[in-house]
Amino acid sequence: MKKVIGLSFICASVLIAQDSVDIGTISVEEKVNTKIVKNVSSEQIKSADLAEALSKNVPSVSLVRRSGIANDIILRGAKKDNINVLIDDSKIYGACPNRMDPTTSHILTNNIDSIEIIEGPFDVENFGTLSGLVKVKTKEPTEKLSGDINLNIGSFGYRKTSFNVSGGNEYIKFLLSASKEKSDSYEDGDGNNFYEQQVYHGIPTANRYSSSDLEAYDKKTLLAKTIINLDDSSELTLSYTANRSDNILYPNTPMDADYDDSNIYTVEYTKRDLGEFSKELNLEYYYSDVDHPMSTTLRNNGAMMMTNHMKSSIWGTKLKNSFDLFDGTLLTGLDMSERNWKGKYYNKMNSYIRDSISSTDTKNKAAFLKYEKSFGKLDIDIGTRYDRTSIDTENTTMQDKDYNALNGHIFAVYNLDEDTKLFAGVGKSERVPDARELYIVSSTGMVQGNDNLESVKNREIDLGFEKTIGDFNIKTKVFYSNLDDYIYNINGTTFQNIDAKIYGMEVSGYYLFSENLIFDYGVSYLRGKKDEAILGQTDRDLAEIPPLKGTLSLTYDFGVSQLTTQMIASKGWSNYDIDNGEQDLGAYTVFNAKYNHKISKNFDITLGVDNIFDKTYASTNTYNDIRYIGAGNTELLNDPGRYAYVNLKFSF
Repeated sequence: MKKVIGLSFICASVLIAQDSVDIGTISVEEKVNTKIVKNVSSEQIKSADLAEALSKNVPSVSLVRRSGIANDIILRGAKKDNINVLIDDSKIYGACPNRMDPTTSHILTNNIDSIEIIEGPFDVENFGTLSGLVKVKTKEPTEKLSGDINLNIGSFGYRKTSFNVSGGNEYIKFLLSASKEKSDSYEDGDGNNFYEQQVYHGIPTANRYSSSDLEAYDKKTLLAKTIINLDDSSELTLSYTANRSDNILYPNTPMDADYDDSNIYTVEYTKRDLGEFSKELNLEYYYSDVDHPMSTTLRNNGAMMMTNHMKSSIWGTKLKNSFDLFDGTLLTGLDMSERNWKGKYYNKMNSYIRDSISSTDTKNKAAFLKYEKSFGKLDIDIGTRYDRTSIDTENTTMQDKDYNALNGHIFAVYNLDEDTKLFAGVGKSERVPDARELYIVSSTGMVQGNDNLESVKNREIDLGFEKTIGDFNIKTKVFYSNLDDYIYNINGTTFQNIDAKIYGMEVSGYYLFSENLIFDYGVSYLRGKKDEAILGQTDRDLAEIPPLKGTLSLTYDFGVSQLTTQMIASKGWSNYDIDNGEQDLGAYTVFNAKYNHKISKNFDITLGVDNIFDKTYASTNTYNDIRYIGAGNTELLNDPGRYAYVNLKFSF
């Protein structure tokens, strides 16, 4: 589908386009089973947090808030390794077993061009896409010399500077983008910062911060990319992404991140029109690594300091070839990757105690096929993938693992007319356990991993339609996911395979009141149930299944100015897993507003306020899949209260 629509903050999967010529419209191309968020670097200027940007703009995405930055996402009830997040088709895995550094934290919005989200098991090109895929595309260099500089200040001591410059010629193009940002700990609607929230929740004094006035994070990023046109039909792309973060606070867990450093290197070669059996040949290679020590240095028990120093790395390569076959397109490919994860506990004298995760390699080899063809009004997408995976650990008391899987999908779209689409898909996918789930050991030596875990299987069906009636658009989806051997944490003690179901629906769309005024809307509803209660428990509710969520947005285009207002509302958590640490959370509604004005050809200014009425609320529950601190109830972390910001942008 291709449509040109007005500015919006909303879940029709579009963001405001903003450049020196026209800031009124953007062009979006997407399939019925995908969402595309465009022009992210220009629009998400309040913060560099990708997870927050997605949760505000996509109805099926919810935020897992852990801090002021480096937050995680839930996509249609799937989270952690159950969804695949790629950055320029490369993988990077966080090193922290407590999810302080999810994949979304290693690429920031100021370096992103667009994001494509595929919901469900409808991806055969990538290893481990169980229930969804998030493909992040970074900025592309241009021939024309251009760039911009952004200066941003906001509440809670937030400061950010960023710039990018791009240029070249018909043979080579280069882009350089960098940013630096920092912030104090934010305050919730009651005016409590991180330390004061710890006091309010009765956190033991030893686990509290040693000061009430700590900086929440200091973050720097760099993106360098070069595209070399080797000839008229081939090109070589080289890219490097760096993330450097220091002293990131995580107030409702026992430790904070001393630093979090990551690197992503990618090389991609593309050759077109090689012959009858190669319309496009693509070879990709990537390597990424994460260095993440976490400790109690900033807590009152810092004198008893313990550090868990975690490291993660992965390399991968993929060869793809596409060609025309029987009036359709056949894509064939080979995929290989090797991931390493390891961690060690140290005491305050920096003496080794034991491994948290002994060095573990996860090696995958796969072959895949994908065929797309149209039969009149009917479009068919068929894919299959075969994986062989081995997991080898240096922990001699635990067993190595091997997994084989054959997965695939069929997705069909019937174009009833140019304004009406009906679609349906059925698919099966798997993902193997990770090293934490298999082998992790606590600081006291208790084995919390389970080396008997089976791979998770998702068998899912999706149905929906999209209809445009004049200036009104609606898209409706329903899905039912049957999860066999779903990996579940048993109240912070160990992991277990269970059988479960996740099902839900989503409605989104827009209405064009006029060329200058657009209304966007989105609603997402989910339910998750265990087939049977876990032995020794009674609650069948599945954890981390967000309640009913709705978003509304109204944007008015003044020509040289844009005003966007947004409402985000969530029902209270009436279905939650009390046996595994979750608790009752209240409903909330927050209102946001943003105004952008083009001062001149080269300058524009953005003023914004989030949570205008200073609402106190918590969007994230407390499933004990990670380690929390708390007295009685596990400590919640409230979301930010009223947040005001100003951004000044100079473009050339």
